[in-house]
Amino acid sequence: MTVSPEPRITSYHAHIYYDAATMPQAIALCEEAARRFSLTMGRAHQKPVGPHPDWSCQLAFEPEIFGELVPWLAMNRAGLVIFTHPLTGDDLADHRDHAIWMGAVRPLKLSIFMNDSEALSE
Repeated sequence: MTVSPEPRITSYHAHIYYDAATMPQAIALCEEAARRFSLTMGRAHQKPVGPHPDWSCQLAFEPEIFGELVPWLAMNRAGLVIFTHPLTGDDLADHRDHAIWMGAVRPLKLSIFMNDSEALSE
């Protein structure tokens, strides 16, 4: 049996999901994460963007801080849903197969990462 090499993780994204009622809480969480950790905070979207079904704010970070940031998010999310995934160069696998969810699993629009034949077989 041949074991294929693991894909190389170049960085991570954590997407904090919210709605109009929880937006202030989510923005405060993202801003505090950006203050505490070496990461890049994206825009606070007030509509679904890309594969995400809800409003969200993205935190982009390097693998070196995963072990500190992700537990901190888990302990401070206060009920918010957080979707975290690696970036390996395979967007579909990163969002579908390598997903880390905190809270409810939300249905992503994965078809944006598929070619036409893959989308039809889903």
